Amino acid sequence: MSPSETRPANPYLVLAASIFPGCGHVLLGVPSRGLQFIFFMVILAWVTTKFAPSDASFIGRHAGGVFIYALSILDSYRIARIMYAKWSHSSGAKDSGRPSQRARSVK
Repeated sequence: MSPSETRPANPYLVLAASIFPGCGHVLLGVPSRGLQFIFFMVILAWVTTKFAPSDASFIGRHAGGVFIYALSILDSYRIARIMYAKWSHSSGAKDSGRPSQRARSVK
């Protein structure tokens, strides 16, 4: 492991920060990706309001934006897990609570 490699953000912290749109991506160091998700969230929410019936619920009227919001949460968590797994593999760090492959095959 080179000295310039630092420990990435904990994936669960990124997941918690993703409650606010774009914040998980900012923690990961890819704010432009978070901004893209916010842009498409607003655009699709606006488009959905134009086509949704007037008696639909708030979620129903903004379903396109809610869908992109959910994808944003999943995307930031996926990126965080991948970055954390790459870091732990390259640094030799052990995942706590996870048995090794050899221990699983013995059982």
